[in-house]
This record gives sequence, C-alpha cells and structure tokens, in this order.
Amino acid sequence: MTTDTQKIGQMISAVRRQRGLTQTEMAKQLKTSQSAINRIEKGNQNVSIEMLARISEVLNKEIVSLSGESISFKVEGAQKLSGSVDVKVSKNASMGLLCAALLNQGTTTLKRVPRIEEVNRILEVLGSIGVGIRWKPNGDLELKPPKKLALDKMDVKAARKTRTVIMLLGPLMHIFNEFKLPYAGGCDLGTRTVQPHLFALEDFGVDIKATRGYYDVKVKAKKPDTIVMYESGDTPTENILMAAAKREGTTVIKFASANYAVQDLCLFLKLFGVKIDGIGTTTLTVTGVKKFNKNVTYAPSEDPIEAMLFISIAATTKSAITIQRCPIDFLELELLKLKKMGFKYKILKRYKANNGYTELVDIKTQPSDLVALEEKLYARPFPGLNIDNLPFFVPIAAVAKGRTLVHDWVFENRAIYYTELNKLGAKVTLADTHRVYVDGPTKFKAAEIVSPPALRPAVIILIAMLAAEGTSILRNVYSINRGYEDLAERLNQLGAQVSILRDI
Repeated sequence: MTTDTQKIGQMISAVRRQRGLTQTEMAKQLKTSQSAINRIEKGNQNVSIEMLARISEVLNKEIVSLSGESISFKVEGAQKLSGSVDVKVSKNASMGLLCAALLNQGTTTLKRVPRIEEVNRILEVLGSIGVGIRWKPNGDLELKPPKKLALDKMDVKAARKTRTVIMLLGPLMHIFNEFKLPYAGGCDLGTRTVQPHLFALEDFGVDIKATRGYYDVKVKAKKPDTIVMYESGDTPTENILMAAAKREGTTVIKFASANYAVQDLCLFLKLFGVKIDGIGTTTLTVTGVKKFNKNVTYAPSEDPIEAMLFISIAATTKSAITIQRCPIDFLELELLKLKKMGFKYKILKRYKANNGYTELVDIKTQPSDLVALEEKLYARPFPGLNIDNLPFFVPIAAVAKGRTLVHDWVFENRAIYYTELNKLGAKVTLADTHRVYVDGPTKFKAAEIVSPPALRPAVIILIAMLAAEGTSILRNVYSINRGYEDLAERLNQLGAQVSILRDI
C-alpha cells in the first residue's frame, strides 16, 4: 500500500524529471545532499512543511498543496517603488504555442516560457498523453510528441483547471477521427461560450457534442474556402489557424483576432512552410502544408498584459519605475487613455523582440496626479483597449479625481469582483453585472481579503494593497500564480514589501 510520504515522493520525482533536473542539481538548489533527495523521492524520509515549500519553489509547482496548504501575500503598503523590471514572455501566446507543438512530429523548443501555474497545468495534460517535456538549463522548454498520443491517459483533473485545453481541438483533429476532451476550466468569470470554436471547426468537418463533462469530437475532414469567425476571440482564431495550417490548400479566415497571441502563432506556423498573409489584420489567408516534421526553435514575444500590470502599479502608487521590453503595439491605446488622465511617462528606446517581429519599448513612468475620463472605459478585440487590460484601470480610476464608468461587457461576473476594492477603502459602485462606477481620489487602507478565483480581479486587489498604508493580507493567491511568475520577488526588487505566507 502506497503511503502519503511515498505519494509525495513520487510526485516530486515526476516533476523534477519533467523540469529536466537531476537529483544532484535539485539537491544543490535546496542546499542538501543527493542522497537526501533520493530518500525523499522513494518515500523513505519524512518531509517537513518547510522542506516541501522549498521544493515547491525550486520545481515551480505547489507540491505543498498535497498537505492542504495555500499561498498568501502579506503586503506592507505605501512604499514608493523605483528601479526597473523586465516584462516576461506572454502567457497567452505561450499557451497557444504549447498546443501547436502537437502539430509537429519533430522537436519544438520554445524560449523563455513563463514558469507559471497555467503553463504547469497544460504541461501536465501534455505529459500525461505521452508528450516528452524537458526544461533546459537555460530556461527554454522542449517538447516532443510520441508516435502515438495516449488520450485515454489524459490528466483530466489538470485539464479541467485550464481553459487552454480547448485549443487542443485544432491539433488533435489532424491526428484522430474520433476523440474526447474534458470541458475547459480556468478563471471563474461566469458563462464563457465555446461556440466560436465549435462553429468555425464545423466548416472543417469537425462535429462536437457536449456530453457529461466532455466534448465528444468526430472528424470527417473538409477543406473550407472561407471561415467567418462567429466571434473575434484569440483562442478561437488560434484553433482555426491550427486547423487550417495542416490542411493543404488555402483558407481565408475573416473577422479573425489580430491580437499578439495570434501573431505569435502565425509566426510559429510559418517556420513549417505555412503561408499566412494578413498577420496583424482581421483577415488571414492561410495556405497549409500536410506535414510538420522538423526541429524548430521559436521565441514568443513579451506580455502586454504584464506590462500593463506594472503600468497600473506605477500609476496607482505614484511611482517612478522603468518597465522594459513592453510590446508597444498592444499598449498604445491604453497609454493614450492614461495620458488623457494625466499620467506622465517617457518612451526610452525601441527595438525588436526575439521573434524578430514584435516592436518593444522601455517605458519610464513618473508620479502623476490623475483625473477621471469623461468617457466610459471599455474594452474590445484588438486594436481596441485589451479585454485583459481593462481591470487594471479600476485601481487607477480609484486614485483619480472624479467618477469613472467602467463597462466590462465581455464577462458575466468580472465587474462584480471589482467591488472587492471597497474593502480597501475604494468607492466602487456596481451598476449591473457589467458596469461599475469608480469614484476618486481614494486613500487606500489596509485589509485582509480572500483572492477571487480569477486572475485579473485578484491582481488588482494586490495593486491596491501596494498603495494602501499598513499591512494587508491577500489570501490564497493561486489565481495570481496562474498568470505571473515570481511576482512577489519582482515587486520586492522595485522596493515593495511583499512576503509569501504558507497557510496550512
């Protein structure tokens, strides 16, 4: 009979190997011996909560969650921030590329993929169906599909924790005539339709029925000439790109998303000889190829959503910081809105991302007295204000003089979470499930709050805590760890005081 200690050891061993670490390398990072790691992995040594926490940090996976532990942030607020921070590689672009690796029979290497919980979940799914996964010492991620995927062994628990699983439809339709996928999970933001995926894939001969927690999929391949997207979403467009990329002939995708994650996927597919015209526009013309069988290396670009996080932090805390490697094409409208609110900043330099395509800049922020916009703030598909960036305007509006109407029309529940800022002294009034009024200026005060089960609503509470005088606690920050790598450490490097608490 397997004991709890053995189960923990087996999990540590599996994750260590997935991360590409030897027992000796892991022992060195933990400042212990290789023999101690060997005993732990075999279940022959009891492991303290402290050691589990250290192992979790080295492996970038919450092994300690087996003991019922959750991670919280303790924030000593009202610190003036300074210094510089690099924007990391895009989470959303990485997720699409991880799925697209299934198209390739060769080895796919993705550079600087963020080590975050969302990535961990989809890697658990891919690993469970037989994909070889290796984190290289330089931080790059290597993926190699097997000759035959074992869908019947899929880690369903991991799959249900990420919405990314829906993007496996595009690659798997080229491999199987019939298969099933667990329902997509992710943030709790109310009902999120998957119909844009299903309607477009129908034109490729993919029949999808939802039954008992799964999507049952049958494929009778067709070659559509033109696809009209039911909705200009990023992930539906990526699914259709993957469907078209491995179909010989030309497919025109109209009302496609032109956003950053879609652009990165287009650039990746071109490495295999796929011809794609219209990158960065809402009409993509894709000429596919039958075989993807080559070893490729691709460097996804930086995350405009993370860049906006640090811009929001700077504006809310009135701090002068330098945010490096910002994808400017996906931030220009946000910066214009902020400029009209009185936000002061400078563009220091411009250069290309490692993908050779995306334009990056360094942004130097200045402490600014802000005023509310007369017009409502709302988001729309690119080239509008980014849907994921809209929440970052809520703490900014809270410190601005006047009243701001924020209209979050996309998600059913997200605007409701904005009212959590009231616990920190804000005045956020819910007009309906999609609209809030934010009155400022606010002098944030410390509070203890349980993190909402959604990434952006959780992180804007953290932003307000950074501006609040006194000690705040943000409980159970798993949703933040889904999207941001080493966020507490990076904030502390700017002068914040954020401690990690481990609650059992």
